[in-house]
Amino acid sequence: MSSPAKGLELARPFRRLTWDEAIRRYGSDKPDLRFGLELTDCSTLFRDSAFQVFAQAVAQGGAVQALTVPGVGFSRKDLDDLVERAKLAGAKGLVWVRVADGTIQSPAARHLEAVREALLARTGARPGDLVLLVADRMPLAATVLGRLRVELAHRLALIPPAVHEILWVVDFPLVEWNEEERRWDAMHHPFTAPRDADAEAGLTDPGAARAKAYDLVINGQEIGGGSIRIHSRALQQRVFELLGIGEAEARAKFGFLLEALEYGAPPMGGIAFGLDRLVALLAGVESIRDVIAFPKTQKGTCPLTDAPAPVSPGQLKELALELVVPRSAPEPPAGA
Repeated sequence: MSSPAKGLELARPFRRLTWDEAIRRYGSDKPDLRFGLELTDCSTLFRDSAFQVFAQAVAQGGAVQALTVPGVGFSRKDLDDLVERAKLAGAKGLVWVRVADGTIQSPAARHLEAVREALLARTGARPGDLVLLVADRMPLAATVLGRLRVELAHRLALIPPAVHEILWVVDFPLVEWNEEERRWDAMHHPFTAPRDADAEAGLTDPGAARAKAYDLVINGQEIGGGSIRIHSRALQQRVFELLGIGEAEARAKFGFLLEALEYGAPPMGGIAFGLDRLVALLAGVESIRDVIAFPKTQKGTCPLTDAPAPVSPGQLKELALELVVPRSAPEPPAGA
């Protein structure tokens, strides 16, 4: 398949990865496949390990994920920076391992010695390589390393120029757990259809349910996404219940939709493309602001129209809104 816009030859059919496989292998639901650096699951090595930090993570249902970076000569400051970046990404920490001839160097070397040979065999690490380990719940452990994977690929110039890797990512989770509010949230939107097998099972295992949702990814960037929508009244109500939306609330908010489904709405779906992102990729620029006619600034203002503009009192009155200007904090008393 040839692209007339840029003269690219695109192999068809495009590659496909399930969401689970993309997270497991690359730590991202929009993986960049122009370079290697796949993740490795090392959980079984630490299940009964004396390294309690890792063993406890596995015992609590988490995982130990590894990223092997070939032939890097990072300083201790570089490695400490990677640890901090992992923490900023949400991990509790990161363990780095330098591989030398017949030995390893790491702040946790004495804890890893018992599994050293198995760890090197599992990760394929050779002398001169660096192994990064994160022990945490999934998918967090993988996504943290997924971010470092991309950063290191850019830093070490591992991404070949003029290469375009396109793939479909399919079978996204139907819902994701909201730890703060202790409930399920829709991964895409509450009208996304689950796979037939999950629907037939009554969505009894919400965390394992997968959706008829899909993204198109080029070079690690999502350029399009969509889904098949629910067309069954009973199934839509079941999904609402799963998300904590009762029948009365569903009727109040989505009564028009539920009524339409009762009349037998046909299956439907689609996909929406981010044309600005696609044009940026074709133009070879990093930011979509380079290809937008009148790009907004990072502060959300428009240099062309000076938006946002002040709102008049008449407009506020019409919408029954009131602007409340926060008061500045009072001065502390003398001597405080």
